[in-house]
Amino acid sequence: MQPAISAAASWDIVFEPTLPLALIVVLGLIGAAVIAYSAWRGARGAPWRTAALAVTLVALLNPTMRQEDRQAIPYVAAIVIDKSQSMEIGNRPKEAQAALAHIEKSLKGISGIETRIVTVEGGASGTTENGEGTRAFSALEQALADVPRERVAGAIIITDGEIHDVPKSAKSLGFDAPVHGLIVGRKNEKDRRLTVVEAPRFGIVNEPVKLAFRVDDTGTEGPTGVIAPVTIAIDGQEVMKTDVAVGEDTQVSLSLKHGGPNVIEIDVAPGPDELTLLNNRAVVVANGIRDRLRVLLVSGEPNPGERTWRNLLKADPSVDLVHFTILRPPEKQDGTPINELSLIAFPTRELFVDKLNEFNLIIFDRYKRQGVLPLEYISNIAEYVENGGAVLNAAGPAFASPFSIYRTPLAAVLPAQPTGDITLGGFRPHVTETGHKHPVTADLPGGNTSPEQWGRWFRVIDSKVDRGEVIMDAPGGKPLIVLDRAGKGRVAQVMSDQLWLWSRGYEGGGPQAELLRRLAHWLMKEPDLEEENLSATIDGTTLTVKRRTMSDETPDAQVTTPSGKTTTLKLEKSAPGRFEARMNATELGLYRVTQGDLNAVTAAGPLNPREFADVRATDALLKPVTTETGGGIYWVGKDAADTPNIRTVRPAHDAAGDDWLGLRRNEQYLVRAVHQVPLLSGPLALILILGTLALAWRREGR
Repeated sequence: MQPAISAAASWDIVFEPTLPLALIVVLGLIGAAVIAYSAWRGARGAPWRTAALAVTLVALLNPTMRQEDRQAIPYVAAIVIDKSQSMEIGNRPKEAQAALAHIEKSLKGISGIETRIVTVEGGASGTTENGEGTRAFSALEQALADVPRERVAGAIIITDGEIHDVPKSAKSLGFDAPVHGLIVGRKNEKDRRLTVVEAPRFGIVNEPVKLAFRVDDTGTEGPTGVIAPVTIAIDGQEVMKTDVAVGEDTQVSLSLKHGGPNVIEIDVAPGPDELTLLNNRAVVVANGIRDRLRVLLVSGEPNPGERTWRNLLKADPSVDLVHFTILRPPEKQDGTPINELSLIAFPTRELFVDKLNEFNLIIFDRYKRQGVLPLEYISNIAEYVENGGAVLNAAGPAFASPFSIYRTPLAAVLPAQPTGDITLGGFRPHVTETGHKHPVTADLPGGNTSPEQWGRWFRVIDSKVDRGEVIMDAPGGKPLIVLDRAGKGRVAQVMSDQLWLWSRGYEGGGPQAELLRRLAHWLMKEPDLEEENLSATIDGTTLTVKRRTMSDETPDAQVTTPSGKTTTLKLEKSAPGRFEARMNATELGLYRVTQGDLNAVTAAGPLNPREFADVRATDALLKPVTTETGGGIYWVGKDAADTPNIRTVRPAHDAAGDDWLGLRRNEQYLVRAVHQVPLLSGPLALILILGTLALAWRREGR
C-alpha cells in the first residue's frame, strides 16, 4: 500500500558568517574592550559606538531567512500474514482475513505510511518444507530488507502464535520499532496429538524392532486414565491394533517385511476435543536390511556356466553362498576307497532336511537325476517352494533326457516341461511382449532394439509351458526364461545353459549380471520387482504416481492428501505395462495412493511436520519479542471483533494500549528546494554602521 506524498514549506533563520567565527569573536572582544574603555573615560558617544559594533558583528554573521520546500518520507509498516497449515484449522482463515481487512481500513486513515504485506505460506511450496516450521520473522526480514531501519514504523503479525523462528532478542530484528501480534484462535484450546518417542532407522527383515510413541490430550497434563485406540500400518497394510494409555509412553514390537524403505504409519482415534486430525498421525521410515541372504547352488556337473553363478553370488557381500558341484555321481564308482578320495561328501540330509528352510533361494544348475538326492528330499524342495521358498532351475541337456529333474516330485512346481528335444544353432535371446512389461526384463540394457544388442546363444532345451509367464524366448517362440508362482513361493526356469557366453563377452556379451540380479530379487519377492506395483514419490511440490502392471490398461488411482481430501488421478501409459500421472502436492504430510488392493504412501516435507507438533493458538512464543520492542499482543476474538485500531506515535512514546496499537512516526523528509533572503544586506549594514558612528561623533562633539 503506497501512501500519498505530502509537501510543505519550512522557514528558518540561519547564520552564514562572512569571516571565520573565531575571528569575529576576536574582533567583537576587541571592540567591546575599546567601548568599555571609552565609557570608563566618560565618552558620551559610547552607546552609539556599541550600536555600531553590534551592527558590524551582526553583518559579519550574515543572518539569512531560509525557506525549505520539504517532502515527507513515508515510514514503512510490515504486515505478516500466517497462512501455514495450522492456520487452516476451523474458522482461523476467515478470522485472519477479517483482522487484515480491519487493519487495512485503519491504515487508510493514516497519511505518510507505506504498508508492505507479506504472506508466510504453508505446505510443501511454502516456508515449512524444510521442517523448520512457520518462519514468520524470516518473511518479515525479507519484506524490510531494502528499508533503512530509521524508516520502519513497526510490524504486525497475524498468526495463531505457532511461529518457530522468533528471535531470542529484539536486537537481531534490524530495526527499532514495535512488533505487534494479532492472535487468531481461542485461549486454552484442547487437542489430541501423537508423538514418536523412539523410532528405528534400520531393522533386520523379519526380526523385531522397537517403536515407542505417546498420545497426549493437550490441555490436560499427565496421565488421565483415558484409553485411546491406535492402529499401526506398514506400507499401507494394517499390522496391529492396540489400546494405549493417554499421557504415557507406549512401546510396541514390529517386524519389517522387506528390504529397503518400510513406511510405518501410526494413527490414533480422535479425542473428545479436536482441533485437527492431522497430528493424530505419525510416520516413520525404517530401512529393512536382509541378514545374509542364504543361497544354495547345486551344480549337477562341472560346466562353464557354474563360474558365472558363483562369481555373481560371491560378489555380493550380503549373500551367504553354499555351493556344491557333483563330481563323482554313484554311477562313476570305481572301487577307490573313500579314505583315499579328496572329495567332500554331499551333506544331503543336512541341506535338504535339517536346514532346507534356512535358505532364501535354491539354484539347480544343469542338475540331473543321478541318485544323489533321494526323491523324498526333492519332495521336500517342492514343499519348501509351496510354503514360500524360491527355486531357480538353469536347464542343461540333461533336462531333456530321462534323467531330467522334471521326472521328480519337483515337477509339481516347475512351469515348463521338456519335450525331449534340443535345438542347436546361434540365436539372440528375444524379450517377449510379456517380458517388456515384466520388471525382470523391462528396459533390460540392449533389449529395446530390434534385433537386441547382445551376443548369441547356441542351445535351447525345448519345452512346453503349462503355466506361468514366458519373458524371453528363442526363434520360433521357444521358451527361454519362464517365471511362475507356486503356492506361496516362486520358480524361475532358464531353458539354456549358454548364459555364461554373455559373461565372457562373446559377440559383445550381454547384461547377464543385471538379468540374474533381477531374477534373484524377483524370486525373493523384493517389492521393486513385483509385476503389480504401485509407487508414489514427491519431488518439490509434484506428486508422481507410477503403476506397473501386466495388463494393457489400469484404473484411476485415488489420492488422499494429508488434510483428508480425496482426488481421482487418471494414469497415462508411458511404456508397455507402465502408467504414471502427476499432481501438485501443496500440503505437508503423508499422501496415500490406492488403486484396488494396491497401496502406496509418500510424504511431502518432513514426515512429522513441526507445524503440527502443537496446533493450539498461543501468545507465549511472541510475547517476549513484542514486550521488548514495546509492542502488544491482541487476541482478535470471534470473527476478529476485538482487532485493535491503529495510531501513530512519536519515538519513545507508548506504542500499545488495551484496544489500540501504535506505529512509530520517523518525521523524516527530503528537501526539494531552498530559498534564502539575507536579513542584513551589505548596503543596509553600511548605512546603519555609518549612521550609528555619525551619531556617536555628533554626541561627543557637543
